[in-house]
Amino acid sequence: MALDRSISRRRLLQLTGAATLGGALAACGGGNGSGSSSGGTLKIIGAGSQEAGLRKALDDYKKANAGFDFNLSFSPADQLQTALRAQLAAGNAPDLHAVYPGNGSAMSMVQLSKANLLTDLSDQSWTQKIPAGFKGAFQNDGKTFIFSPGTSVLGVIYNKKAFGTAGVDVPTTWSELLSACEKLKSKGIVPIALGAQTPWVTQLIDYALVPGTVYAKTPDFDDKMTAGNASFADSGWAEAMEKYLELQKKGFFNDNPNGTTYEQATSMVGTGKAAMAVQVSAVLQAFRKAAPAPNDLGMFPFPATDVAADNWIPGGVVVGIGLNVKSKQAEQAKKFLEYCGQPDVVNAWAEAVACVPLYSDGDAKVDPVLKPFLPYLSDDKAVPFMDQRWPNAEVQPTHFAVVQELLGGKTTVPNALKKMDEAYRKSA
Repeated sequence: MALDRSISRRRLLQLTGAATLGGALAACGGGNGSGSSSGGTLKIIGAGSQEAGLRKALDDYKKANAGFDFNLSFSPADQLQTALRAQLAAGNAPDLHAVYPGNGSAMSMVQLSKANLLTDLSDQSWTQKIPAGFKGAFQNDGKTFIFSPGTSVLGVIYNKKAFGTAGVDVPTTWSELLSACEKLKSKGIVPIALGAQTPWVTQLIDYALVPGTVYAKTPDFDDKMTAGNASFADSGWAEAMEKYLELQKKGFFNDNPNGTTYEQATSMVGTGKAAMAVQVSAVLQAFRKAAPAPNDLGMFPFPATDVAADNWIPGGVVVGIGLNVKSKQAEQAKKFLEYCGQPDVVNAWAEAVACVPLYSDGDAKVDPVLKPFLPYLSDDKAVPFMDQRWPNAEVQPTHFAVVQELLGGKTTVPNALKKMDEAYRKSA
């Protein structure tokens, strides 16, 4: 499917989100460790959502470059945030590693570059092609520190056969969503699979709802938060969290979401035990692997309001890769990153992880399941993932924790948002 160029040059290229959406199963692979003409094997660790694109880029580069070899592994997001960050500080991290765009987490581009843990990539030719609206996701103090292939959207991955069994159509309003969930539940199908034991999954339903409950009404909400003229507690965040809990109270999630992992939820939707999961498009391939046939699955925007025209979507730059400032294989790592920046490689990587390419030398191929999201992009009804504009790495883990507490009945929405406001006000 060709991407309409008016979309790619207008709203799409303004999305600069950096949500921590990367984790999946840890996996190993890559070269055989035999070394390279540049003096050694390139060591890389990525987030699970990167696997299809990053592995393809490395395999293709190896075929074209005799002597190049690599050792590739993947880790869940929580391990990237802790173990990998500790390795970087200790000076024994891999050469290339996952980095989250923008700010908002311990492994974000801003936080790592401020700590002098990333190599400046500004002299690479592809950095000149980064659209102006994306620079906040890639750059700090005017310097580029990560490569990322493009933009992902967040919505509902759904099992078409489960919808057919229950006689359910794709909902376009909140009330239609609740009605669809009731029908699915009556057929013995879990309406929405939620793997909240995996911390980064906790944020996704809020992120899907907040564009409609907050930004559609207050597009400059982030600016007001920065200026101290707004808060989570006194905004549409409260409505979003109440709706999140409404889904639970009506029995529309699987039993014990806090005891269910991302991988388990993925399997539930792929096999049709559950009908839906609120997820980022970058992990669509993992859901397809869990399904009997890839075409069993589709995606649609998650409706937050009862007026379809008032619904907005979240979108943002997908997890990227950065170069460890202490890498002993810096030169070959830079050569690989320069290769990644070629338009055909960007397009292939983006297509592999179901996102829209950062830039293209022609018509970009976009996964057909993303078609329902494109009108939102062209109509300026899309906002970056929420943590992109958060001022520190405290708010996001606080959000994870309070959602788990809400699901466990251990806190209230006002108290949850109070904690997030307190975290937001901490110094960067």
